[in-house]
Amino acid sequence: MRKKELKLVVTFHTTTDAMAMEQVCQEQQVAGRLIPVPREISAGCGLAWCTVLECRDLIKDVMQKEGIEEEAMYECMV
Repeated sequence: MRKKELKLVVTFHTTTDAMAMEQVCQEQQVAGRLIPVPREISAGCGLAWCTVLECRDLIKDVMQKEGIEEEAMYECMV
């Protein structure tokens, strides 16, 4: 079992946006992975992008450039 750490969790309105985020981040070698939305968070599609807190500005830039719409960003133990 992984040790829980404070992470940045980005939720999405649609599964399409979540999958687009995964593809773009893989192509651009941006750290992170898709996860099920943590229980503490309520989100539209059930998938979230999880990454280190230091990537917040990079993630925002990537989403803006690619037209990916976030539902919300959270800092939580994952």
